[in-house]
Amino acid sequence: MTITERLFFLIKERGLSQNAFGKAAGIAPSTISDWKRKGHNPSADKIMDICRVLEVSPEALLTGKGIDEAEVKETKVDYKEKQLLMEYEGLNEDAQKRLLTYAKKLGELTKMEDLTWEK
Repeated sequence: MTITERLFFLIKERGLSQNAFGKAAGIAPSTISDWKRKGHNPSADKIMDICRVLEVSPEALLTGKGIDEAEVKETKVDYKEKQLLMEYEGLNEDAQKRLLTYAKKLGELTKMEDLTWEK
């Protein structure tokens, strides 16, 4: 993958829109659009901002170490997981974000419940 391909892979993987990513990184939407349309790589002065927002090291972004492998890694998905993914994909962006927040909170609640049962 190229740096630009990794960038857009990570934006998608993190569940960010290009607009949200741009605001968080302080990068103009037109710049991000140019990267995508023209395949240009981000300039060196933007790399640290990109890495901060995407929570990835500059080495990983530039070399693909740990990212390229993640993209091609085959994941086995069972029937229930496929159903969940299909439902998620059918939601609009706001509903997807809400669902992810619910899932995270449910995971936190489950961990807290497990701790109280252990006492």
